[in-house]
Amino acid sequence: MAGAIIENMSTRKLCIVGGILLVFQVIAFLVGGLIAPSPTTAVPYMSVKCIDVRKNHHKTKWLMPWGPNHCKKLKDFDEAVSRQIEANDIVFAVHIPLPRKEMSPWFQFMLFIMQLDIAFKMDNDLKENAEITLDVSLAYRDDMFNDWEEIAHAIEIRKLKCTFGSPKTVESEGRHYDCDFLPFMEIGSVAHKYYLINIRLPVNDRKGINVGIGEIKDIRLVGIHQNGGFTKVWFAMKTFLTPSILIIMVWYWRRITLMTRAPVLLEKVIFALGISMTFINIPVEWFSIGFDWTWMLLFGDIRQGIFYAMLLSFWIIFCGEHMMDQNERNRLSGYWKQVGPIAVGSFCLFIFDMCERGVQLKNPFYSIWTTEVGTELAMAFIIVAGICLCLYFLFLCFMVFQVFRNISGKQSSLPAMSKARRLHYEGLIFRFKFLMLITLACAAMTVIFFIVSQVTEGHWKWGDITIQVNSAFFTGIYGMWNLYVFALMFLYAPSHKNYGEDQSNGDLGVNSGEELQLTTTITHVDGPTEVYKLARKEAQE
Repeated sequence: MAGAIIENMSTRKLCIVGGILLVFQVIAFLVGGLIAPSPTTAVPYMSVKCIDVRKNHHKTKWLMPWGPNHCKKLKDFDEAVSRQIEANDIVFAVHIPLPRKEMSPWFQFMLFIMQLDIAFKMDNDLKENAEITLDVSLAYRDDMFNDWEEIAHAIEIRKLKCTFGSPKTVESEGRHYDCDFLPFMEIGSVAHKYYLINIRLPVNDRKGINVGIGEIKDIRLVGIHQNGGFTKVWFAMKTFLTPSILIIMVWYWRRITLMTRAPVLLEKVIFALGISMTFINIPVEWFSIGFDWTWMLLFGDIRQGIFYAMLLSFWIIFCGEHMMDQNERNRLSGYWKQVGPIAVGSFCLFIFDMCERGVQLKNPFYSIWTTEVGTELAMAFIIVAGICLCLYFLFLCFMVFQVFRNISGKQSSLPAMSKARRLHYEGLIFRFKFLMLITLACAAMTVIFFIVSQVTEGHWKWGDITIQVNSAFFTGIYGMWNLYVFALMFLYAPSHKNYGEDQSNGDLGVNSGEELQLTTTITHVDGPTEVYKLARKEAQE
């Protein structure tokens, strides 16, 4: 009777905890949807054609598109031809941001893509598989009257992928090609107020540089940066969640160390998952407001990669430790077949990220996708990672199937137990299924909200209320995985409650001091659970 009361109380506590976590989950979505603005802003820039007739162009002064010291401008290339100005003497200048505005460290990063306006001309047609060579320079300053300081200079090559929808006849001259956007630049911090980009298109007929690229009319850039308002909300969430996970981690590990036995594999993995979540949560981004840390994007990718690798590993080990007739438990080496693809896939994605964003720390104009070798290398890493991910999910689905099949088989032996003991084991099975359901729900919500954020316009409007879908996706999913880790450590922490002395030789038929806890891997303070012992005995028979 007392066992039934304990199990009912435990189930009621589980429902209360689930309700509290659900409330916090709704709050996480509402914070992004109602308080935070859109995560990013895209700003279009039109380059200004400047004249520079001096020698050693990029080693002299910078050319400003507007302002008190603006350059001598060209209206179009027809004017350049009439004034006999060569293509090597034309500089496309872009000032960031637009007039009467300033950039801010709260913008976190800048990503630029390029679009070329190329006109068709019979005597200057765009060749197939044409490549354009860009001589680009980037500078900054924090005052409108200071000199520009160079950040980077590079000569980059981009492949042109353009189509022409009309017949290439004299009547079609002047019409523009439809060209794909080109990756241009990415910087992992916005530490200065003003930036200046100078772009040259050097022409060398003998070497075939910028020959057969059509008649370029204009160069347009689209700058994308994180919104300052969203950054503040994001930082606030990280600052709030960091101590929350740290506290539950300390409490969880203290409960484990109070046991007379050593921690088992599942407990160690849950604790490692908490560490990886804390690694993501620690708001080191606050320092990016005062320091020019261009490596923050790469650092963020590494932190996320560690967490997701740990999460995928936890799911495998969680299922494996609940396979009741498995003899190879509580040993990490027993999971090398399942964890191996995670390690290989994570390593491939890490190498890919280092080849892209790692190089961009020195050259922000670099892109691995601009060369055939780089594209093939990047695709190879991504394909290998994709294959590993598919293998992982096959292993995971097989293990989940085995777990539920084993649990169903073991449930047939429950009626032969006493009522209190049966309720105890039914509670364990129920909670395992409950956690599996929560895991599937979290994964499904992540995928669903990602798809919704991609196909919608970015916000929904209900009367006077505007909901930022993309912001809600980021804050909601981020909060959801924090709550998931929180719930894991709370529910799977060893309990020090016992059934009581009056039941030690009664309905339960177990030794005095046996503990009630959620995990099926260890219930007794000095050994495995009765469920495991029972399952192992049946498997041997």
